[in-house]
Amino acid sequence: MSGPLRILLVDDEAPARARLRELLADCSAEVPSHVVGEAASGVQALSLIPDCQAQLALVDIHMPGMSGIEFARHLQVLEHPPGVIFVTAHDQYAVQAFEVNAIDYLLKPVRRARLAAALGKFAAGGGPEREQLARADPGPRRFFSSAERGRVHLIPVQEVLFLKAELKYVTVRTRQREFLIEDSLSQIEQESGGRFVRVHRNCLVAADFIRGAKRTQAGADDEEGGQWAVLLEGYPEAIPVSRRQWSVIKPMVKR
Repeated sequence: MSGPLRILLVDDEAPARARLRELLADCSAEVPSHVVGEAASGVQALSLIPDCQAQLALVDIHMPGMSGIEFARHLQVLEHPPGVIFVTAHDQYAVQAFEVNAIDYLLKPVRRARLAAALGKFAAGGGPEREQLARADPGPRRFFSSAERGRVHLIPVQEVLFLKAELKYVTVRTRQREFLIEDSLSQIEQESGGRFVRVHRNCLVAADFIRGAKRTQAGADDEEGGQWAVLLEGYPEAIPVSRRQWSVIKPMVKR
């Protein structure tokens, strides 16, 4: 890695960011670095990434609106995402959440020697992968993310009508438009806490947007069809329900 390491600081507390700046300066002889931006939230940090061209983000885990781990998950949609080193005040949380040496983290108050070691580890290569991040943060996320022209586009989960698997991507549909994401329907279903329900093997719909159902003319041998389709608020087309899933969906239909 040539030149100073380009670092983005992400913490909702300004004193914590100032402390990291001081420590980075103290580590400069061992690992030269340059702070290219600061953000008080994960959402703000994602908006800075394309322009600041950070190679590494030092990210607080516990932030309002979007956790540091969710922020890191959204970064993974980029072709060349910056690396992430997490910062946490909770030792027990860190030990439980992370595989040993798989995802690096710093405990607050951050010490110079520990920061220098983490920077050196990153400079040597490696970083968290999508699957590791999903295991570390299995709870429901607030956003889905899609890469568009080198930027991370956030899609609020509460605005999603349905998700449909197509080839290697999943299409996310809101009232306004469609997005492509690279998540697994099974993972989304598992972590959504019932917000999204499966209507057939390749589609999840938002339970809160189900407004009715209608009979269809699907053939008896149609795996995705069955006899019913659900109607969603804000979407003109009916979504087929498989015969297997109709017993699950029927109680949710508001007649």
